Amino acid sequence: MDNTAADHEILELSRQLLDSIDQGDWQTYTSLCAPTLSCFEPEASGSLVEGMSFHETYFINRSEGGFRRSTICTPHVRRIGDSVVVAYTRLLQTVSPEGEHVSTSCNETRVWTQIEGHWQHVHFHRSAI
Repeated sequence: MDNTAADHEILELSRQLLDSIDQGDWQTYTSLCAPTLSCFEPEASGSLVEGMSFHETYFINRSEGGFRRSTICTPHVRRIGDSVVVAYTRLLQTVSPEGEHVSTSCNETRVWTQIEGHWQHVHFHRSAI
């Protein structure tokens, strides 16, 4: 597979991952993530989180309704052996309970690797801008 096709595939998987988060689709999220997923993210208060239970809490306790859409802006894809790192700015559009449109952004780096012939999301780092 040439780099352009691999880049496109990883970006598409990253979009599917963000869509599953936006839609609260735990089944799709877990199908894309390795059970040993690790991360640094603001919700973890500076701690390294390992495994899926931390993330599951946000899917299970999600409030119903509300529009939410993520857009990947200025992605950079880098292949490293059997893994791929994708870094981008994530633009998140939501609608507040009062009906106001709100846009926020953060920087994300996600690591994907081949596990048993399938791409799996194994680590990410998200930080506010």
